[in-house]
Amino acid sequence: MGALSANSANSATKVTDGLVVPPGQGRRLVTHAHEVTFKVTGDRTTVGSVFEVVVPPGFDVGAHAHANSEELFYVIEGELELLAFEPRTRTPDNWRSWESASGARPVRATAGTVAHVPPGCPHAFANPTDTPARMLVQAAPPPAHERYFEELLEIFSAGGPPDLSAIAALRERYDIQQITPLRTAAP
Repeated sequence: MGALSANSANSATKVTDGLVVPPGQGRRLVTHAHEVTFKVTGDRTTVGSVFEVVVPPGFDVGAHAHANSEELFYVIEGELELLAFEPRTRTPDNWRSWESASGARPVRATAGTVAHVPPGCPHAFANPTDTPARMLVQAAPPPAHERYFEELLEIFSAGGPPDLSAIAALRERYDIQQITPLRTAAP
């Protein structure tokens, strides 16, 4: 059974039918560094995009903050290290040792863990295990995060090591402040 869709004449603000996206369905973007499946996009909603992300072993998105976006992460399977707070001190290389003023530290997140990230809040995720992890992400407002992922995965698809200057320019265009480096393999 394929995804049920709204009438094609409807826009995101005039959609009258709901949407059911079965497991394994959605628009998939795959590279060696990341896999993203769009489940609900900005053409259907003004509230927030929803996508599933497969995080390969060794991948570290690096600590970063979105000036205008809000995100919610839900771990579906596997384990991730997650960060969602402002640290006492922002160190430029490794967020895993950060601590907040209240004593919060990055957590080892397992299936069922939720993290909410308001605009401007530093956050990160990494897969320190030898198995892929899956998470559901909601990003608001849409469709900026969708476009960002499309462009980021184009950079990753170019082959060879990721072009860090292209990633930096992309993040600047989308008001993302990168605090620690993105890594596609374990250090």
